[in-house]
Parts: sequence; structure tokens; C-alpha cells
Amino acid sequence: MLRLSPRVLLPFAALILAACGQHAQQGFHGFPPAHVTVQTVEAKSLPVSFEYTGQTIGSKDVEVRARVNGIVEQRTFEEGKPVKTGQLLFVIDPKPYEATVEAARADLAHSQAQKAQADREAARLKPLAERHAIGQKEADDAQSNADLAAASIKSSQAKLDSALLDLGYTRVVSPISGLSSRAQVSEGALATAYQTLLTVVSQVDPIWIQFSIAENDQLRINNAVAQGKLVLPANNAYDVTIKLSDGSVFPRKGRINFSDTRVNPATGTYELRAEIPNKDLALKPGQFVRVTLAGAGRKDAITVPQVAVLDGTQGKFVYVAGKDKDGKDVAMPRSVVLGDWVDASGGNLFILESGLKAGDSVIIDGIAKLMPGAPIIPDGAQGGAPAAAPAKGAPPASPAKGAEPSKS
Repeated sequence: MLRLSPRVLLPFAALILAACGQHAQQGFHGFPPAHVTVQTVEAKSLPVSFEYTGQTIGSKDVEVRARVNGIVEQRTFEEGKPVKTGQLLFVIDPKPYEATVEAARADLAHSQAQKAQADREAARLKPLAERHAIGQKEADDAQSNADLAAASIKSSQAKLDSALLDLGYTRVVSPISGLSSRAQVSEGALATAYQTLLTVVSQVDPIWIQFSIAENDQLRINNAVAQGKLVLPANNAYDVTIKLSDGSVFPRKGRINFSDTRVNPATGTYELRAEIPNKDLALKPGQFVRVTLAGAGRKDAITVPQVAVLDGTQGKFVYVAGKDKDGKDVAMPRSVVLGDWVDASGGNLFILESGLKAGDSVIIDGIAKLMPGAPIIPDGAQGGAPAAAPAKGAPPASPAKGAEPSKS
């Protein structure tokens, strides 16, 4: 076996240590400085919108119920199709009510005949009483009988009107124009007055969209308004746009027509309602949609690209370009508090509530190679964030995760 003396080994060891020292001076933990792209943070005003999940409902939903007892003889509308005000929907067997009407008419005729007889008797006895040919009581009784007969006519007329009303209720018509639902009963079924539901008609032009704002979100908005960071349109005059379940945007905009001032104790939310024209009946009740409220504005907003935001053990952070004690460019982690998410023409951005200020240089590319304090070679500072489109009320899925900042 070949053995080398310590005098021979020492020069080789010195050469190895020198080589390692030179390599360490070239980078961080043996790695060369990372080439990164930085962006200078700017404060600017941005249009802001809020997005929520909503559901379409008819602006009027009418339950069509039977108003008389009877057998349903006919359904005269096509289920699920538009119906007009006054259009016949169902026919309930009218024969019993027709008979009642005829009986009421007969009673009315009988009362009218009695009235005529009483009038003739009163007219005959009145001059006799004036000549004292008969007692005054007889004349008074005759007049009273005429008055009773007149009252009987009114009672009979009221019974006839009621019978005619019930007969009319055997023809069930639509109280509004809108979309019909399915028939709840079929021909031959027994309908009970004011209980049996026959169908539902929904007025869908305009159509309403119900949605809710979480109490925490509303408090956050109120605080931003109070601090002067956020400006809302007066009287909830938002431009309302809805996105359908397939991602398409409905071509017509709407407006807010109701905003509840109370918090629903069951859900912890404020209820709002939007109204959108729907003449072509493209929207149907019960659809789930995404509601976007545009018209608010954010003052002096600080934004960073979504790709620059990382997850750390202490929360969200970004890397900014800084200087170490030797004046070299290094990556420095900076904790940030995220606000709304912005879908901009130049990419997705986060509005920051705190953590950065105008003039800071944020690293937006080459982040995967970084660690806190790692030396960097900036490729050149870019301008501020691109012009932003309206911000969303809730951010999308969590941003890409990068290296966590050191706890040391």
C-alpha cells in the first residue's frame, strides 16, 4: 500500500481549501448569484370591483292555487313555457257552480216579485190611510213589507254575485306574465279551495339576482372607506355584471335594487339583490351566477404581481432587492398583508394592505432560486404595475409557493 507523508499531504489540503474559498466568494452557499427581475412599486388609483356568488329568482313568483273546490277537468297551458296575464291555465268542473248560479238567479227573481207585490200593496193602502178609510198601522205594515222585499233583493243579488264569482274561479288564469312551472296536479285530481297548488308562474323580465356579502367583508370595506382608501358609488349605483356557470358574461348589465341593512343571524351575511333586463328570457330562475359590482375605486394602491407573493411560516411575503453590509445586491424577505386580487391586462396582481411602499424594488422573476440574504444580479428595474382591471372581492386559489424566509 502506498502511503504519503504529512509533508506531502499538507500542500494538497491547502490547495483544496483555497479552491473552496474562491468558489464560496462567487455565490451563496456555493451557488452563483441568481439573475432576477425586479419591479419598482408605485402607488396609483385603481378601479375596484367585488365579486360574489348569486342565484337568479323571478322578480315576481306567484303560486297559482285553486280558489274553489272541485275536480280539475283540463290543463290548458304548456308546462315551462311563457304565459300571459289572464291566460287560462286550468279548468275546474263548473257544473255545480253553474247550478248554484241558476238557483241564486231564481231567488233574486223571487225577491224581485215579492218587492213588486209589496210596492203595489203599499201604494194601494197609502191613499186609504190618508182618508182614514183604514188604520194607519195597515199602511205602515205594507210599507215595511216593501222595505223588507227591497232588502231581500239585495241579499239575493249578493248571493248571485258570490255564485258568479265562484263560477269564474273555475277558470284558473295567470295573474302575471312570465314563465310557467310544471303542473302540480293532473286532470281528474280534486282541488281544495286555497290549499291545492296548481302551478307557479315567475316573472323573469326583469329578473332578480340574490346574493350576500359576509359580515367580515363588509366591515373590511367600511374600514377602507373610513380610512379614505376606498371610494364607493353613491346609493349603491354599481354597474352589475353577471357571469354564467360556463364562464360566459351575460351581455346586459343591471343595477342594485335592494340592500338589507340587517345581518342575517343564521348566515352572518348582508343580503343584496340586483335587477337585470331579461326580455329574451335567457336567464331562468334558480341559476347560480357570479355577480360583479363595478364602480368603486382604490386610492394610492400598492400592487405586486401574484407570482411575487410567497407563503412562509409567518404568512405571506415577497422578496425585495436590498443591499447587504458590503453594499452587494441581496434578496430580502418582506412580510406583506394582502388585500383584493386584481385581474390586470399585464397579469394578476395583489393589492397590498401593508408591507411595501412606493419605491421598493420587488423581485418578480427568478424567485425559485432565492433564499433570504442570497446575492442577486438584478436584470434591471421595471416600471410600476400595469393598468389594472377591476379587482375581485375574493382572491383566487393560493398563489404559487416559494422558499420560506429564514427564522434566524
